[in-house]
Amino acid sequence: MLRFLAAPSDPEFIPLPLFMERCAAGFPSPAQDYVEAELDLNEYCIRHRASTFFVRAIGNSMTDIGLYSGDLMIVDKAERPQHGDIVIAEVEGEFTVKRLLLEPRPALQAMNPAYPTLYPDPEHLQIFGVVTAFVHKTRE
Repeated sequence: MLRFLAAPSDPEFIPLPLFMERCAAGFPSPAQDYVEAELDLNEYCIRHRASTFFVRAIGNSMTDIGLYSGDLMIVDKAERPQHGDIVIAEVEGEFTVKRLLLEPRPALQAMNPAYPTLYPDPEHLQIFGVVTAFVHKTRE
């Protein structure tokens, strides 16, 4: 069961430092104390505040893109779904998160080979919103 949470209509601005130096995912590089700008995650992750909501992922069908059960998804209902987008769709009365394929025919593709691609009837396929970002915590 999904629990939808609306984005705050007037969130508190919390600027955090955004460092110009990138962080290597391989060998470490010397740290530089140069702040490029301030970053507010509300501005970075939310484009259409009134049509954005948060929902937690449940299950393992999207692990190949780094989306795991319990991760927080940021979903925008105002974004027009495009081929290749990660979307929240309604299939047979239940919500699911999948990659939207429009060619050669509409499909909802799991991003884990253990799960099948769904081919819903295009007349009844309802896209609830586009996942614009997700948050994966590495520590509780």
